[in-house]
Amino acid sequence: MPDLLLELFCEEIPARMQAGAAENLRKLVTDALVDRGLVYEGAKAFVTPRRLALAVHGLPAHQPDTHEERKGPRVGAPEAAIQGFLKAAGLDTIEQATIESDPKKGEFYVARIHKHGRTTPEVIAEIVPEIIRAFPWPKSMRWGSGTLRWVRPLQSILCTFGPETEEPEVVRFEVDELKSGDTTRGHRFLSSGEIRVRRLDDWMTKLEAAFVVADRERRKDIILADAKDLALAQGLELVEDEGLLDEIAGLVEWPVVLMGSFDAGFLDVPDEVIRATIRINQKCFVLKDPKTGRLANRFILVSNLKASDGGKAIIAGNERVIRARLSDAKFFWDTDRRTNATVPLAERLAKFGNVTFHEKLGSQFERIERIAALAKALAPLVGASPGLAEQAALYAKSDLRTEVVGEFPEVQGLMGKYYARLEGLPEEIALAAEEHYKPQGPGDRVPAAPVSVAVALADKLDTLTGFWSIDEKPTGSKDPYALRRAALGVVRIVLDNGLRLKLSELVEPDLLAFFADRLKVHLREQGARHDLVDAVFALPDQDDLLLVVKRVEALGRFLSTDDGRNLLAGAKRAANILRIEEKKDGVSYDGGVDLVLLHEPEERALAEAIAALGPKIETALAAEDFEGAMALMAGLRAPVDAFFEKVTVNAEDKALRANRLRLLADIRTATRTIADFDRIEG
Repeated sequence: MPDLLLELFCEEIPARMQAGAAENLRKLVTDALVDRGLVYEGAKAFVTPRRLALAVHGLPAHQPDTHEERKGPRVGAPEAAIQGFLKAAGLDTIEQATIESDPKKGEFYVARIHKHGRTTPEVIAEIVPEIIRAFPWPKSMRWGSGTLRWVRPLQSILCTFGPETEEPEVVRFEVDELKSGDTTRGHRFLSSGEIRVRRLDDWMTKLEAAFVVADRERRKDIILADAKDLALAQGLELVEDEGLLDEIAGLVEWPVVLMGSFDAGFLDVPDEVIRATIRINQKCFVLKDPKTGRLANRFILVSNLKASDGGKAIIAGNERVIRARLSDAKFFWDTDRRTNATVPLAERLAKFGNVTFHEKLGSQFERIERIAALAKALAPLVGASPGLAEQAALYAKSDLRTEVVGEFPEVQGLMGKYYARLEGLPEEIALAAEEHYKPQGPGDRVPAAPVSVAVALADKLDTLTGFWSIDEKPTGSKDPYALRRAALGVVRIVLDNGLRLKLSELVEPDLLAFFADRLKVHLREQGARHDLVDAVFALPDQDDLLLVVKRVEALGRFLSTDDGRNLLAGAKRAANILRIEEKKDGVSYDGGVDLVLLHEPEERALAEAIAALGPKIETALAAEDFEGAMALMAGLRAPVDAFFEKVTVNAEDKALRANRLRLLADIRTATRTIADFDRIEG
């Protein structure tokens, strides 16, 4: 079957936009093809700094024919109705329609429409210009006298279609006076002239010969393998950086990996600052000495040129820039060390009084004081020293006013650890300075040291309660103060450290509901069911996240058994009947069952089972033995099943009916000691 090759060649596409653009092109084109009846076998997008491309395999040569039958007005209908029918059906005259009879409606017109499918190149020529004109770039520009908006000036369009065994045809179309063709260009500096290509394999082979590696993942593999080989040859290890690797792969079409060096005297600067300097300013990887575990005075750079001198000039240029940047970093580091040695913490903290945290929440200094007070209060609950927790909270953000963090904000917290050690502060304070921001994302580690935990929780809870108090809550996709991340951080700290905290004593009820939502997100990512979290949170006083999770896990295991599934069905049936009857009668049937009115053996057996198991279930729950409580609850399955099989709830006798409804209410009450079964799906 034929294949499509599309390439959009332009000036340099920003690296951060490339992956998203490739996926958008694939989806937009393939969705448009499928919508028009052109089903394909496979599709792959490609992106380099100067081109966005797509190959679609196994397309049919033309659209399938379509047959449609459209019913029209009755024979003898007004002329306006006839004309409307002809226009909608695409008929010229009413004679082109057939007449059919219906015993009830009489005779009416029917149009039988047969449409021949268009050739696939015709369809491609229609959809691709539309996609190009409306392409969703985060930022785009116009140039010259044209109207097209593209990320950078679009220079050529390649579009071919055909089977492997034949010469493909050029799919002809025009976008803003730019005509499609079958030519592309190679590397900006290492190749010249146009390159004529036929299909995907030909395109990739000829581009490679013109010093362009079209496949983004292959460029990444080349960079990583060559960097590791260079490091190994020097007895060093590459410090891998997936984000940097992605970025560099978007900056080069022909990756050439080289190694440079810097003065070993700069190794006096903390490793993280060296890495940040080299990464941010020069987009280079750093290397580690496996013997010491610290950075080596070498770095890996990736050039987009195969230079005639073997890259010596390129290396020398990078070394000059890195030397200057590391000189700045060393100056900042030395300045901070002198300042921290001579200026007391209280004096440094006072400077935060001039920094506004939020116009409605006061200064950074006021916030630091709030965090310190909260950390001190939380300390006994997490096994930390209150004094150390308070001191750590007062110190934790002091590095924000340092020279190094002012230049490299991404090392905040980490530098606090270094400065604390230089000042001879307890290691607990040093760790808390680094770890109180954590976890900052799903892959980030969770603090475990008690003092760090106290300060991290205090920091996040102060953020949440503060912004909640001024009604600055996340809405939709907007969360400018990262409150979702803060709440999820609290959830992870509590669960990973097995902490017993009653959040209702720390936050308002609506904020507690927000924690429930974040817990659902966290558990769902781990494969748990969100409806079980809802069912547990619906119970009163569910503010201990650790117990909520334990209860949810036990409930999930219980509902995976036959007893659990059947009891759930019975409990939901009881709840549904009660909901209907209580609404109709305007009363609640919660209350004691009259044993005298239990006529049927099945209702007596159910009442006895609830009475016998209720205290045992309560005892198990009080001991936080959720597995045991579920096992006891399973004992209700048989009597509940028997009750619904043999007993009519809505009996004609009003007293009997009310008593049986109260028995259903007892089922509801018994199951709600475990969870609100009404909220469980299934």
